Amino acid sequence: MPPPPVLLVIAGPAGSGKSTLCDRLVTEVPAFGRVVTTTTRSPRDGEINGVHYHFFSPEEFKRRTDAGDFLEWALVHGDKHDRLYGTLKSSVLEPLGRGQSLIISVDVQGVESFRRAAKSDPVLARAMTTVFIVVDRERLIARMRTRAKDNENEIAGRMKTAERELREAHKFDSVIESRTRDEDFAALLAIVDQARVRAAAGN
Repeated sequence: MPPPPVLLVIAGPAGSGKSTLCDRLVTEVPAFGRVVTTTTRSPRDGEINGVHYHFFSPEEFKRRTDAGDFLEWALVHGDKHDRLYGTLKSSVLEPLGRGQSLIISVDVQGVESFRRAAKSDPVLARAMTTVFIVVDRERLIARMRTRAKDNENEIAGRMKTAERELREAHKFDSVIESRTRDEDFAALLAIVDQARVRAAAGN
């Protein structure tokens, strides 16, 4: 009998490596897939609707929000456009129902929405494990500078956000103390094993 599916919900500051961990788990552990999230931004070159994102118009997004179809959603402010991002219930519950394990990276507010949903959904409650990636301040700043995507003002703003997020770490089921990419991935694989045991026990 195959092991029950699990849902890993990962959060951490910008530069913590959560996207890299998600990508590596899906690549190296065939049982896992990424949750396909939803956005109102336009597809970029090569992006496929239903594979990379579900691309909704703002009107469709609002209609589905009003209908209660999202586990979590947020308005993200951009330089030119504000965009909506969210996770449809169907994008999580349908794959889990097929036995597919899933991983998703969201912010700490999104994780709280997942927790609330799990209180009234036994499938979600049984499958879900929340994971927070902790990175020390010096390492986090160094990673942000290495990425060369942000100027110093943006880095300072991201660090303020990171400090707020770090105060939420104690609410998570598991914490990864970030070191190297390989050490972080080994820690994630250990969490996967624990999550499978917990799901199999029905807790």
